[in-house]
Amino acid sequence: MDLKELLKEAIDHKASDLHLTENSSPVLRIDGRLIFTKRKALTKEDLKKTIYSILTDTQKEKFENDKELDFSLALEGLERFRVNVHIQRGAVEAAFRRIPLYVPNIHDLGLPPVILDFARRPNGLVLITGPTGSGKTTTLASMIDVINQERSCMITLIEDPIEYVHQNKKSVIKQREVYADTHSFAEALKRCLRQDPDVIVVGEMRDLETISTALTAAETGHLVLATLHTPDAPQTIERIIDAFPSHQQQQVRLQLSAALQGVVSQTLLARAEGAGRVLATEILVATPAVRNMIREQAIEQIPTAIQTGSQFGMHTMDVSLKSLYEEGIVTYEEALTKVKNIEEFEQLLDRKRS
Repeated sequence: MDLKELLKEAIDHKASDLHLTENSSPVLRIDGRLIFTKRKALTKEDLKKTIYSILTDTQKEKFENDKELDFSLALEGLERFRVNVHIQRGAVEAAFRRIPLYVPNIHDLGLPPVILDFARRPNGLVLITGPTGSGKTTTLASMIDVINQERSCMITLIEDPIEYVHQNKKSVIKQREVYADTHSFAEALKRCLRQDPDVIVVGEMRDLETISTALTAAETGHLVLATLHTPDAPQTIERIIDAFPSHQQQQVRLQLSAALQGVVSQTLLARAEGAGRVLATEILVATPAVRNMIREQAIEQIPTAIQTGSQFGMHTMDVSLKSLYEEGIVTYEEALTKVKNIEEFEQLLDRKRS
């Protein structure tokens, strides 16, 4: 099986992912749907031979020790791919996530204007959240590109693995890959503070040490951009606070209330015409009222603050979904799959009709 040919097929069909799994033909994910190719089913031997053909000796050793491997792949003449190699019922399998060669523009992605404001903040913590495959890395890359075009900064990215490759424009960009260039997110972030950064980008805040160091960096004059696998702003704030032991949580609330600039929660939906996907977002801006809610453990009041904070650029996920539906970009049924509060969503539509 020619892997380069398969990856080219994924690009030609505008697939976001390619999956190689035992006893199945290669599978493409196109516009969020799994499409089985017409190629022959893959055997355990086919899979191991094909996947091992793109691994270095070091990667093979690491995979055989850990039984998991993440890395980025760039083959001549093709786009880049993020690759996860894993074992399923004894078979070596892989998932390839396509990474476009060029960083997309914030406007082309359909991100709201407040994202530009976040990218232009001199310091603080901006969090991009959502489920796996919701475009968090792409949103981060577009924000980095804005900074790179507008400001003279030292930007350090810590990623696992490196996805979008940035070129220096007005800024100097350092991209460090976890396990290849550094041992861990936490270690790279700690060392990064001694490397004169203005902007720090953390591919994922996975553990207590990474979260703690990111908060400290945001407090001490750096702009920190990071991702979390959380569905909305309130759960994002709770996840950060709950990562710490109970005796530290009040101090963390104070730190977070001071450092947070905003939370962007996002998800992707299938377009009504059936080609491509579109972004829906929820935006929290850290106004004085929101900062006070974080300090006073009143996280349950944050959804109301988002609903009533449109003058600051805030909106709920349901408002974003309503707009997409009313503009004919997504169907009513598709919007319902992502709605947070069905009653609120219906009320928003009724209000429009009346």
